[in-house]
Amino acid sequence: MRLTRAHVDLPLAPGTTVALPEDVAAHLLRVLRLREGDACVLFNGDGHDYDARITAVGKRGGDAQVLDRRVVDNESPLRISLVQGIARGEKMDLVLQKATELGINAVVPVHSDRSEVKLDGERARKRLAHWTSVVIAACEQSGRARVPSVTPAAPLHEALDALPAGGLRLLLDPFAHANTQSLPAPADGRIVLAVGPEGGWSQRDRTVLETAGFVGIRLGPRVLRTETAGLAAIAALQARFGDLG
Repeated sequence: MRLTRAHVDLPLAPGTTVALPEDVAAHLLRVLRLREGDACVLFNGDGHDYDARITAVGKRGGDAQVLDRRVVDNESPLRISLVQGIARGEKMDLVLQKATELGINAVVPVHSDRSEVKLDGERARKRLAHWTSVVIAACEQSGRARVPSVTPAAPLHEALDALPAGGLRLLLDPFAHANTQSLPAPADGRIVLAVGPEGGWSQRDRTVLETAGFVGIRLGPRVLRTETAGLAAIAALQARFGDLG
């Protein structure tokens, strides 16, 4: 039987006992009804799974003893950063969840000319926290022990300026001639993939992306929605250069 995995933002080491964060304790002890002596797996994003057992159950929290540490070697050889035009509500959650399962390394949410969602101030902070929780939950489910980063939402030009130099930079464009089969293998495994929001990239957005070194690729004869396009492209790239067989 597969053990429950839970992410904790804490240092973990065999032989130590940790107080479970309130949200983790609520899930393990009240939703899943684990009791003292029950086994679970904890991870904190350092690339390891930590076998643990529940040692105390309280009204609002609980403790777990870390028993062992195991290396988790299931990260893709590709380091894909997804520059995603912010989509509405559940569409964005779907993109983050499935992109994490497909092995991306980072998500860069961007405001663009045709974005229907505008975030600033407290709303932006709450949305970032929510997006991060979606990514963490996807790691718990998919067995990943490294958590992809999610950057705060930013205007497209600011987000591109903040990207590390190098890498294969790709812009999804249904009118491009190149496709994933015609791409050269990324020398260092780094790929930056830009996907527009519901309304697609404007001509000004395209100019900004092309100036930043992005080249257009198409996935096929049909125009895909934003919540489909990026995921299809990531899967195609992983099948061509990564670890999807």
